[in-house]
Amino acid sequence: MNIDDVVLNFTPGSMIALNVVLGFIMFGIALDTAPSDFKAVLKAPKAMILALVAQIVLLPAVTFGLTLLLNVQASIALGMILVACCPPGNISQVLTYRARGNVALSVSMTAVANVIYIFLLPVSVVFWGSLHPTARDIVTTVSLDGWEMLLEIFLIIGLPFFAGLAIRAKWPRFAGRVQPYARWISLAALVGFIVIALVGNWTIFMAYIGIVLVAVFLHDAVALGLGYASARIGGLPSRERKALTFEVGIRNAGLGLGLVFAFFGGIGGMAIVAGWWGIWDIIAGLTLATVWARVTKRADAARAASLDGDASAVAGTADGSGASA
Repeated sequence: MNIDDVVLNFTPGSMIALNVVLGFIMFGIALDTAPSDFKAVLKAPKAMILALVAQIVLLPAVTFGLTLLLNVQASIALGMILVACCPPGNISQVLTYRARGNVALSVSMTAVANVIYIFLLPVSVVFWGSLHPTARDIVTTVSLDGWEMLLEIFLIIGLPFFAGLAIRAKWPRFAGRVQPYARWISLAALVGFIVIALVGNWTIFMAYIGIVLVAVFLHDAVALGLGYASARIGGLPSRERKALTFEVGIRNAGLGLGLVFAFFGGIGGMAIVAGWWGIWDIIAGLTLATVWARVTKRADAARAASLDGDASAVAGTADGSGASA
């Protein structure tokens, strides 16, 4: 059977649970966001501008080209486009920290981007989906309503996000205690939910996973590479490059999965792409962050040893000069 004709099994109760998990994720991000994070962007806007251009313009455009290059089925192509148009995921901050990057910058970029994506996501999906030679048929068939999607996105990510900001502003100490637990619980809940959804549709998943594995692997690598290249070309220092890499490379695929069932009827290719992306994105991100941290640690150790050696040499020269005198 064509994957474009496959519909995954997803109950209304499961949809409610997914929306609650996604809302809790956004709530956790907001608890870790202070007004100063938004002000910091105004003081040093270069990284934010690079991040927004890479996410809003370059990533969807490159994804569009990748779907044509891979010649994947329409639902897989639209699933890739949808993920590319989703906001950054909050695990980007965890990965930036693990990679020894600029966490404060990561928090600031994620906060600003998520506010923008509340309004931008529906426009981007409709725009890029309607341009695609095969995916446009799906967009037309489901009669995608941008305003309805905007309302759905606001309820899922906007309302919890602004509620978290309000709590953080009024009770910062409480927010600081709760936020670490909210972050990890929500992440574990999302991964668990995606795994359960895939297991519940295991036959369909296994039938098409080969195509999706290749598409998601390449797409995720392109997203991470695009983030790094944007920061490198923009002349950002090492710690900022790491933050921008994960900001662009890590997408909120869980939100994408929710939108697949809310607006696209659970079409197989879209759902499998969004579900597998949510798992693979974490695996690839953790691998990159771990390798990056080790490389940075070795470089720092080598630099410190070099400085100690230079200091010893200078001290030895000074002692020798003194003895000669």
